[in-house]
Amino acid sequence: MPAAGAERRLKTLGIELPPAPIPLGAYVEAVEIGNLLFLSGMLPVIARTPQFIGRLGAELSVEEGQEAARIACLNALSAAKVHLGTLDKVTGVAKLAVYIATAGDFRDHPRVADGASEILVKAFGTGMLSPRIVLGVASLPLGMPVEIEIILQVGD
Repeated sequence: MPAAGAERRLKTLGIELPPAPIPLGAYVEAVEIGNLLFLSGMLPVIARTPQFIGRLGAELSVEEGQEAARIACLNALSAAKVHLGTLDKVTGVAKLAVYIATAGDFRDHPRVADGASEILVKAFGTGMLSPRIVLGVASLPLGMPVEIEIILQVGD
């Protein structure tokens, strides 16, 4: 299983998962269909409190965007762990989507998205890089700068 030891890897790197996010509306954080775990859009929140507000290229820097993407990705891993019981059941990252609220002339979308991709590599290893889509959008929920969506492959 390629992802075996994900929790050990995170612990070794000193990366602690936040408490699992609580839905901000009428939805669930995770649904497992077959061997795929679909995670809801994850935001850079901790304890239901936005950690960043604003748009990249206007109110926020690329580095702040990367940190927002990291927090959102850690929230996704936390939701996955709650659903699966352990991240060691993850056998692949099927897809990562990163939505970034930007000023119209922003061009560093890939650098911001790398904040999330790097967390996935730290958790699951370099062999688990995933396909991804990165999109600039006019706005995101509650004025936050980043929202990510992940589909994980899971096994026993």
